[in-house]
Amino acid sequence: MERHDLGLTHVAFAVRDLAASVAFYQTYAAMAVVHHRIDAESGRAVAWLSDLTRPFVIVLVESPKTRDTPLGPFGHLGVACASRAEVDRLCAQAQAAGCLRRPPQDSGPPVGYWAMLVDPDGNTLELAYGQQVAFTVEDAERFLS
Repeated sequence: MERHDLGLTHVAFAVRDLAASVAFYQTYAAMAVVHHRIDAESGRAVAWLSDLTRPFVIVLVESPKTRDTPLGPFGHLGVACASRAEVDRLCAQAQAAGCLRRPPQDSGPPVGYWAMLVDPDGNTLELAYGQQVAFTVEDAERFLS
């Protein structure tokens, strides 16, 4: 039996330095490389990263000469953290590394406590605690079914 994906499965970025981008998402988004290859047609290195919580990956394609339009400064990927302390710890690390775009702030429900970082290619990553995305989706599923 063939298996097929359904729904939103990935977002893809061209990156200048695959190793630097992989390290960023491993550090700040708790992601792991679940697939790595050299693309047969282009010869470019490709990595898929996942946080292993759902079937969704970030696809990074190394392309030193290709510049994508960065996601941001407002457009962003959002990552939920386990606590405010985790957001603060990662933001302190990001500040020291020079990649903190916006320090943490508390916007109350449903937005929660959040901050913005910038990846090596200029894409924005939001770290948050207390957002209510899962609950909102669960409520919508009950309403729509």
